[in-house]
Amino acid sequence: MSRYRPPAPASSPYITRAGYERLSAELQFLWKVKRPEVTRAVAEAAAQGDRSENAEYTYGKKQLREIDRRVRYLSKRLDVLTVVDRIPDDRTRVYFGAWVEYETEAGEAREVRIVGADEFDPAQHWISVDSPLARALLKRQDGDEVRVQLPEGEATVWIVGIRYDAG
Repeated sequence: MSRYRPPAPASSPYITRAGYERLSAELQFLWKVKRPEVTRAVAEAAAQGDRSENAEYTYGKKQLREIDRRVRYLSKRLDVLTVVDRIPDDRTRVYFGAWVEYETEAGEAREVRIVGADEFDPAQHWISVDSPLARALLKRQDGDEVRVQLPEGEATVWIVGIRYDAG
């Protein structure tokens, strides 16, 4: 059995202004604050002598690799992202950044916001523009019946409201 895994499908390059600023701030924190701290800790641990049984040294080196991996990812990702901070002219349809209120077949009312793949957050009801629900909702309008192919099977939802927040 090989260890090869096909690359993940490319995610959409869209992001909100706030999401872009969060990723930029994370990159700056990792590069300017966290990495120098960990580098100092690794240097101190290395100065203690035998590195083979030095847990602080081993853990610090692992932490440095994780930081470097995240810095590389963020640097590359921020270069390809497109910030969408404009509210569309046609606010009656669902586009990127929209808050969509919908009703399920069971009569439950739910609201989600369509955001970039790098900023989705289930706790805040933010879904990725690449998710099956978001793809089904895009370009639809208030009152539309939408069929969604979900992992658990097909579902039908009805769009009840669409709104856009500034910024």
